Amino acid sequence: MKDQVAKYGGEVTVLNSEDDLSKMAANLDAAVNQKFDGILLDHGDAGALTAGVNKALAAGIPVVAFDSALDGIDGVTNLAQNDQKMAELTLGQLAKDAGGKGNIVKVWVAGFPPMESREIAYKQFLKDNPGIKEIAAFGTADKPQLDTQAQMEAVLKKYPKKGDITAVWASWDEFAKGAVNAIKQAGRDEIKVYGIDLSDEDLALIQDPTSPWVASAAVDPSSIGRVQVRYLYQKLHGDKTDATVQLEPIYVSRDLLPKDKKVTTADLAQYVPGWGDNGQGNTDYLKELEKAVSGQ
Repeated sequence: MKDQVAKYGGEVTVLNSEDDLSKMAANLDAAVNQKFDGILLDHGDAGALTAGVNKALAAGIPVVAFDSALDGIDGVTNLAQNDQKMAELTLGQLAKDAGGKGNIVKVWVAGFPPMESREIAYKQFLKDNPGIKEIAAFGTADKPQLDTQAQMEAVLKKYPKKGDITAVWASWDEFAKGAVNAIKQAGRDEIKVYGIDLSDEDLALIQDPTSPWVASAAVDPSSIGRVQVRYLYQKLHGDKTDATVQLEPIYVSRDLLPKDKKVTTADLAQYVPGWGDNGQGNTDYLKELEKAVSGQ
């Protein structure tokens, strides 16, 4: 995000709300009062932010939001990962790898728009695969990695035999990391973990041949920031922008990655088709602006 704004000759001020929606609402009000040229919102909530967003729009400040459930506000461009497809990609491969049968553990938490979309795909997955049974389900947004590890350890004790658990479906990478820690410590290397979202730390775990985490579906996190900035600058230019922008996920599995060196999300495009910046949200005006700022 910072890099793309710099390419347009702008500056970014980050108001970190530290997972506190009331603080985020206060930060939004502060941004409006300070008369910033544009506002980018990341992982917000309509209940907490609607009043502040309306205040921003009334002041003529354009708003572009990512994963914030602000679709009902006219004038806001809402970016979202295709969360349902991310779930479908991972669950579909899980079913294929398991041969359509087995016992699985779901790690998921309610109350967040992306999670609710992923749950829609999960429910359909269970209907479509009657041979696959959910034997445990848990998850919390509070200390998710530590909680998942503790809960998974309890599940492993309840199902101690190899073959009792086929796989874990983790609807967030923080959940996946907790499940991985528990499974590795228990020596249950027959259990596979399928996750959602991807960071460099996650990639290292997926590349590790001793890790149960075999795949994840994600949108390139750097491209999310770039696309969000592009739509903000479209608004600043006076362009008509879409109300909703879907970011399509990519399935990343261990068998696509090199075995002789570690990779990061920055160079993942060399190995995974479709990964990286696909130019979404770019316009002729923005391309010219970037060239002008760089002096080309």
